[in-house]
Amino acid sequence: MLHRDYLMDIIENFVNTVLHALKRALLERDVHSCVEVEQAVGELLDLDAANAMALSPDSLVTMMQLSGVGDSVASYVAYSLNRVGDAYQRAGYDTLAKTRHEQASAVAVAFGWALSQVPEEFQGLEADLKA
Repeated sequence: MLHRDYLMDIIENFVNTVLHALKRALLERDVHSCVEVEQAVGELLDLDAANAMALSPDSLVTMMQLSGVGDSVASYVAYSLNRVGDAYQRAGYDTLAKTRHEQASAVAVAFGWALSQVPEEFQGLEADLKA
């Protein structure tokens, strides 16, 4: 029970951080906010953000599997990395965009998540993006 509550708190903090950063990155085209998302992903996985984001897609999946929380956070990580990839692409950072999209795809496939799915907590952001 305590582990579940602890994990829920971590996920809630992650979602709050990422949601605000993604809003700035995608709606205000503030590409620097992508770094906040990447840092949050690293922290969620208990990894240094720079090291986590430098991992190949397969290595990132392996680290998530080893973390013991991969199943619980995969949808959030895949969604966040995919959207960061979108923000980088809009800003013309094609190499970073490709890397983030590949990482997102690998996480989604490994944990049975479709990138077309949107975690409930990010539905409002998706509505804002479509407006």
